[in-house]
Amino acid sequence: MLVLSALSQPALAQSDEAIEVMEDYLMFANYEAGIILPAQIDQTIFDAVLFVDTRDAEQFEAETIPGAINIEWREVLAERDSLPSDQKMVLFCNTGSLSSQALFALRVAGFDNAVVMQTGFNGWKETAAYKPE
Repeated sequence: MLVLSALSQPALAQSDEAIEVMEDYLMFANYEAGIILPAQIDQTIFDAVLFVDTRDAEQFEAETIPGAINIEWREVLAERDSLPSDQKMVLFCNTGSLSSQALFALRVAGFDNAVVMQTGFNGWKETAAYKPE
């Protein structure tokens, strides 16, 4: 019975460090930290960043931003070794909701070179300052 009780309790000792790191990040992040609007993505920015499509593979294959790579939002930490640390990354999903979760995970993991595209792929299709042809 004691074993079952222990297994049903959250692993607080293991999560305290993670919670502290997240609290530290949240305390010092400003409201604009980590976002970019599609209207800000001109050709100079477009050519300099790595777009990371955090939607599922089916959506990625149907349509995406040219040159984007696909890492589903829940897989970004598992794939972090394949992400650049020396190049800005723009994460996006359809609206910015799931990619925001991926961004938060990457920020806590130490990636300060990533931002989320507010309004996501839908917003990019409507208001991007630059779309390659």
